[in-house]
Amino acid sequence: MKEYVHGYSNQETARLADQANTLAELLHYDTHYPAGSTVLEVGCGVGAQTVILAQNSPEALITAIDISPDSLNQARATVNRRKLNNVTFKKANIFDLPFADNGFDHIFVCFVLEHLAEPVEALARLKRVLKPGGSITVIEGDHGSYYSHPASAEASRAVQCLIDLQARLKGNSRIGRQLYPLLRRAGFAQVSVSPRMVYVDASKPALVEGFSRKTFIAMVEAVQAQALALSLIDKKTWDKGIADLYRATAEDGTFCYTFFKGLGVKSVSPVDS
Repeated sequence: MKEYVHGYSNQETARLADQANTLAELLHYDTHYPAGSTVLEVGCGVGAQTVILAQNSPEALITAIDISPDSLNQARATVNRRKLNNVTFKKANIFDLPFADNGFDHIFVCFVLEHLAEPVEALARLKRVLKPGGSITVIEGDHGSYYSHPASAEASRAVQCLIDLQARLKGNSRIGRQLYPLLRRAGFAQVSVSPRMVYVDASKPALVEGFSRKTFIAMVEAVQAQALALSLIDKKTWDKGIADLYRATAEDGTFCYTFFKGLGVKSVSPVDS
């Protein structure tokens, strides 16, 4: 992953925290690891998901890796502020993991595969360091699942700019719908995928603010300069699209988006695949 489409700004750090906190129950209510188990979190970034993992499984031993030293420093500081002592951080690349074969009981990957040109290869590399019988959890979004009311062609065009920009970086922002075949192709057994839909209307003010505005719209807004510079959209259409996205957060608006959570197991024997 040579570039991160969302960038490494302070605004992006805040967006990641808002996203993690807003979606914690939806995405992680069923993610708990036993006491003493070893967990590898891949692509921990600034630690937005790490703190949730550590809090939900306080007696598990978590190793969190990322390729960015700056992100790791932020993640470490975040975990220290929360006084969590079950996380170790390490700089590492998913395609060149510095761990022995069969070393971890569980692997956790959240919002990482969408940025990779070779997600199946990444999953295969992760399978190497997972113990036979161990589990992998993968969570990804799917920008193609977005819709809002009132509907707007300009809003859809603005969202498409984010999808197109990620594709230019060899990523795939619609990867959520592909988790089942990706995990199977990487050789995992007992694969299951569950959609986790976020539906927002005015009766859910926390989601209006935390997800619609501070997570999704903020993510789209962040690519404005790139989208305009590459002539993916004109300024008038962009401005109308962003305004229409915010319009969907009004009293009579609605917003919807789907995440996908995939689970798989490393076979104990080839017969289990």
